[in-house]
Amino acid sequence: MTTLLQEAFAKASGLTPAEQDLLASRLLAELADEDEFDRAIAASSDKLASLAREAVAEHRDGRTDELDPDAL
Repeated sequence: MTTLLQEAFAKASGLTPAEQDLLASRLLAELADEDEFDRAIAASSDKLASLAREAVAEHRDGRTDELDPDAL
């Protein structure tokens, strides 16, 4: 466990039981969301690679415009 995580748990131990449970629920939900995101990206890697190839081909063929951030 990292020093920072140990510090966070030490501070959390001073919370009320209800606050600790709320913090734990938030942390577990965040970790679950990250796992779900990682699985979604892994499952779509072929599609993303295909889209990237298509974008490069369009750019190479001159079918793209330079992005002007000030025009957004």
